[in-house]
Amino acid sequence: MTALWTVDPLLPDAATLAEPASWLAAGRLVAFPTETVYGLGANALSSGAIEALYQAKGRPKANPLIVHVATLAAARALTSAWPDTAEALASRFWPGPLTLVLPHGGKVPPCVTASGETVALRIPGHAVALQLILMAGVPVAAPSANLSGQISPTLPEHVWGGLGGRIDGLVAGGPCSRGVESTVVDLSGPWPRLLRPGPLDPAELEAALGLAAGGLWRPNLAVATGDGPRRSPGLMGRHYAPRAPVICLEDASAAASLSAACQQRGEIHAWLALSPGPGTALLPSDPAGAMRSLYRIMHEIDKSGPACILVTLPPAEGRWLALRDRILRAGLPKD
Repeated sequence: MTALWTVDPLLPDAATLAEPASWLAAGRLVAFPTETVYGLGANALSSGAIEALYQAKGRPKANPLIVHVATLAAARALTSAWPDTAEALASRFWPGPLTLVLPHGGKVPPCVTASGETVALRIPGHAVALQLILMAGVPVAAPSANLSGQISPTLPEHVWGGLGGRIDGLVAGGPCSRGVESTVVDLSGPWPRLLRPGPLDPAELEAALGLAAGGLWRPNLAVATGDGPRRSPGLMGRHYAPRAPVICLEDASAAASLSAACQQRGEIHAWLALSPGPGTALLPSDPAGAMRSLYRIMHEIDKSGPACILVTLPPAEGRWLALRDRILRAGLPKD
């Protein structure tokens, strides 16, 4: 049975958080809100808790976890090196939707890092997450609180529908303000690398690092990176996916033709597009609004049981990169 605690997302009650915090410290699994998506928390220093987390999600062991902490000192304590680049990005974007990948030097269990030499770290920018982690007194590994590969949760009911009965508790704190997973930057090598686009514009990161435009290495979106351990979550290929096949299209005319063909065949389908424009479901026309709405709308579409979901892709630039990445990965074929 999964326990439920409801808190004010801006002013969470410490008395209400006392029990879930103690459960996290003791190695139990507790889902909670962050500004990006709901996370499934486990004591990052407990191999038993991490094993239970992987089992609850059905998560591949080659997919590492992001460790959430509440202070800069706690982040530094889990690394064997803290370069100037880490200081520059942390001072600018923490707390917030940025994850930094750094060498750990054996300071976290191998199960957290997929036996790799680096650890992914973040200070979340959400009052509930910060207070819960502080009260737990341990670093908290927290991937998205959903079954592996499925649509990420941005509302407590998404968590309950996917993991209810499989985890120990859920702290319900309303909707997530950002709506997609954090931006991930690898600082363990000689040059900063963007491993996963997220809410932050790559240009913002380049400015904070003193790099020229285009100076931050960027990934080839939606390309799986082989069968071995990853350096970061979000690199597993098909991910963030509804039950129905997702068909990604670069322009509205192609989507309109496919939609018409589906109608002629009598197939129930959805067409997700940016507003203003055609489509059966529309995302806001700005990147922040579209990211905030994507998973919520995808959950709603998924409930209707369409034969397929057509998606008109956003531009491959700036803050749109995160939205494009999530949609492309949802559209990859099943393994």
